[in-house]
Amino acid sequence: MAQNTTPPHGPSTLTVKGRNVRLRTIGVSVLAVLAIWFIAANTGSVSVKLWIPTVTLPLWVVLTVTLLVGVVIGWLLARRRARPPVAR
Repeated sequence: MAQNTTPPHGPSTLTVKGRNVRLRTIGVSVLAVLAIWFIAANTGSVSVKLWIPTVTLPLWVVLTVTLLVGVVIGWLLARRRARPPVAR
């Protein structure tokens, strides 16, 4: 008898045009497109107070920097969580 050899706890996938694509990849792609659209739609200038100085920047710059900082923090936290605990 033939049995299914896929692991029971593997990542969820969806077949798109004959290719298996992880649902996580699709979700990240949708969020990236929405973030880029939101940043592109907000191009006015804003004043940002940085502790002491106040600077005027285009809103898309502020949103892009905020997005990049969030991505880096998320990447660092995911990397830290994925590491096995250190034995002491």
